Amino acid sequence: MKANNQKWLYLGILSLVWGSSFILMKKALIGLTPIQVGALRILIAGIFLLAVGFKTIKQIQKRHWKFIVYTAVFGTFLPVFLFAYAVKGIDSSIVSILNSLTPFNTLLFGAVAFGFSFKRQQLLGIFIGLIGTVILILKGADLNPNQNYWYSILIVIASIGYALNVNMVKKYLHDISALSIVAGNFLLLMLPALIVLFFTDFFTAFEATKTNLHAIGYITILAVLGTGFAKVLYNKMVHIATPIFASSVTYLIPIVAVFWGYLDGEKLSFLQLTAAVIILYGVYLVNKKK
Repeated sequence: MKANNQKWLYLGILSLVWGSSFILMKKALIGLTPIQVGALRILIAGIFLLAVGFKTIKQIQKRHWKFIVYTAVFGTFLPVFLFAYAVKGIDSSIVSILNSLTPFNTLLFGAVAFGFSFKRQQLLGIFIGLIGTVILILKGADLNPNQNYWYSILIVIASIGYALNVNMVKKYLHDISALSIVAGNFLLLMLPALIVLFFTDFFTAFEATKTNLHAIGYITILAVLGTGFAKVLYNKMVHIATPIFASSVTYLIPIVAVFWGYLDGEKLSFLQLTAAVIILYGVYLVNKKK
């Protein structure tokens, strides 16, 4: 398959997988605390990734390890906890919408800190996408006036972390495989995640109730597919596409997430559907060649 077709296939798969991750977090939080959800997500994903990719770690050379550490912290460790706390505070569909700030931050940090160029059309596409995002946020706040939208700040911070991650992978880790990057990330993160989980009293206080076991099931699906499989696929896409294209997956994620939220009883309006169309047009402009 040609690289241009391949990147669009990856974009579609990641949109479905990551778009479903927010409802999985929401369900897992019924039986687990946000910090337990974050720690377990890292541990389970780490076990899966090291089982399938441990041999690829030998591709990582000494000069790569500094950036493996950075991408592990900014692209995985901090976001998984920030997202878990945000989903606890506001609707999962709104959290996914706020994540659409990632392409804007990717463009901004890519140009300022990493020397990547961009076209005026890409900037226009991102701003159009952001307009759609703002409409979705404002309408969500109108439909859910009792929710604490200060949790939105957590997603802004996470989107900056994702932006730093994708630019680092593109500039400094382009010469090693996607699986080796992610395997290296989780090799570093599993011990800190285990320590965090230990201090939540998970190992002494967890009860095997139906609710809690279902929560473990949801977080396992999220960790293996939404973190393990998806992060490998994402890094593959970064290798064959621009950072802006890769980060534009966050424009499609809300469409899937809002659908799941609607099925779970979260409110959805016609204006939000209109905003989703605006977001898709923004993605088109960001990735249009001319």
